[in-house]
Amino acid sequence: MDDKKGIIIAIDGPAGSGKSTTAKHLAEKLDYIYVDTGAMYRAVTHFALQRKINPEFSEKLINLVDRMDFQFVQNGEELLVNGENVSEAIRSPEVSKNVSVYSKISEVRKLLVKKQREFGKRGRIVMEGRDITTTVFPNADLKIFLTAEIDIRAYRRMLELKAKGVELELDDVKLNIESRDKIDSSRDTSPLMITEDSIIIDTTRMSISEQVNAIYEKATAIIKKLKK
Repeated sequence: MDDKKGIIIAIDGPAGSGKSTTAKHLAEKLDYIYVDTGAMYRAVTHFALQRKINPEFSEKLINLVDRMDFQFVQNGEELLVNGENVSEAIRSPEVSKNVSVYSKISEVRKLLVKKQREFGKRGRIVMEGRDITTTVFPNADLKIFLTAEIDIRAYRRMLELKAKGVELELDDVKLNIESRDKIDSSRDTSPLMITEDSIIIDTTRMSISEQVNAIYEKATAIIKKLKK
């Protein structure tokens, strides 16, 4: 889609709600930049675990995050950190198990929010995560909150992991998601929540194309208004 007056589209939601896939396809359809903020927190977790930096050692952790340069390539499919492709490494079970522990640290979130806002300076962006509508871009042109039943979310995540060569039992995936939900919604800094002006979309019985089209229609309506 050709529009010079690009907008900022913020998408939040819990794990397995369809955020990443939907946001990715939406960005492609709009010819926008796609940013997966969850991948950024996963990258922090990956490097922290690799360097054996305990989440309680905030100074070492903050120094690590501060030096990280994030670049999304291949239409957002791959993430480079300081030039290193970490796309596969950040999806490991170990990272999935620990990401909430590192991502709930206030100093980490503040640094990453600053980096995330840099992506949105020129507009024409679809950014998804857990605090985009509330903290990163509270004044986004379009704010979406995706949700789905827990069993469906767990099944989707299991299939996603399987496609990446990671075999996990459905019950284990469900437990991990439930734990993540609890931590994300109760953390002190930028908890997962629904804003009053967010459009809630339950994706339980929706296909990816239906999700994308639903948001696309709302986005194009806003873009047309801005062009007038």
